[in-house]
Amino acid sequence: MIAASVADYRELARRRLPHFLFEYIDGGSYAEQTLARNVADLAALALKQRVLRDVSDIDLSTTLFGAKQALPVALAPVGLAGLAARRGEVQAARAAEAAGVPFTLSTVGACSLGEVASQVQTPFWFQLYMIRDRGFMSDLLAQAQDAKCPALVFTVDLPLPGARYRDVRSGLAGAPGFAGQMRRLAQAMARPAWAWDVGVRGGPHSIGTVAPVLKGKAGLEDFFAWMRTNFDPSLTWRDLDWVRARWKGPLIVKGVLEAEDAHAAAEAGADGVVVSNHGGRQLDGVYSSARALPRIVERVGDRVTVLADGGVRSGLDVVRMLALGARGVLIGRAWAYALGARGQAGVAHVLALIAAEMRVAMALTGVTRIDQINRDLLEV
Repeated sequence: MIAASVADYRELARRRLPHFLFEYIDGGSYAEQTLARNVADLAALALKQRVLRDVSDIDLSTTLFGAKQALPVALAPVGLAGLAARRGEVQAARAAEAAGVPFTLSTVGACSLGEVASQVQTPFWFQLYMIRDRGFMSDLLAQAQDAKCPALVFTVDLPLPGARYRDVRSGLAGAPGFAGQMRRLAQAMARPAWAWDVGVRGGPHSIGTVAPVLKGKAGLEDFFAWMRTNFDPSLTWRDLDWVRARWKGPLIVKGVLEAEDAHAAAEAGADGVVVSNHGGRQLDGVYSSARALPRIVERVGDRVTVLADGGVRSGLDVVRMLALGARGVLIGRAWAYALGARGQAGVAHVLALIAAEMRVAMALTGVTRIDQINRDLLEV
């Protein structure tokens, strides 16, 4: 099968990955209403086609947080992405580096900060979850500074894990102990290429950055049990001061859906916010990112850099998000599908597809620069 779109990569990933891993990447929480809204609300935005404009010189580049990049796109943090391909976060970071866009390493990625840093020349963004052990978090922030990570993405919409029923049905978070392990093993054996490349050759199998606090426990059940008891639900805006005091670069607060929270982030010293509902994986039934974005841009767009994610499956979707007011767009599932399907080559191809689709969308809406994309392009 030739992958000509993100949808094709999704299908290829479904065929290659063990069922429990594909469902983890693909699924949302509860009835997945917000997951569906993220995609549908973006698709419903109609663009105005303009003709007989000189679009012979289209420039897709932009500047985010003082750094020039080839596209107004970053690879969003995806937990456990390293299980989709052998040392998966390293492969994705290399693809992002080659494409000239930021890669964001998740706190709960399979590859550690040090491993990814040793395999690329371009520093990458780091995503932080706050856990109860503040000493470990201080050490983690110091590691990110030592790795010269240019931005910290502080995710704030996971005080407790969402109810992801697909993970229960697939066996990822369902049957505990030996029964659950055997169920996942059977699913892995049904995908022999993945089992050999990732299961046999892809070690060490651990959650690299947080491995020290897991104290040698590397199983998925150990990780999810640790996450339920060690993520800090007492987190408040005051804790942003704690992070800000230990982080000297741009600080981006991810998981904002309400203008009041975006204002609070700006007041607390954030340099950016990501309008996000965690890809529909946390509180089901909330607004899509596309619906929430304009109100947040109106409230704080002149004070902080507003980014967005959720439902972005193409370069056309990137243009739609920019037209709604985002300065940049994070893609998550799009690169995770491609990583699971074809590794680094898949991620590189998805980024090339997004660039090509953006170029066509800009040409046919009559703009040639990213800063020319605004709400005038939308039929409202």
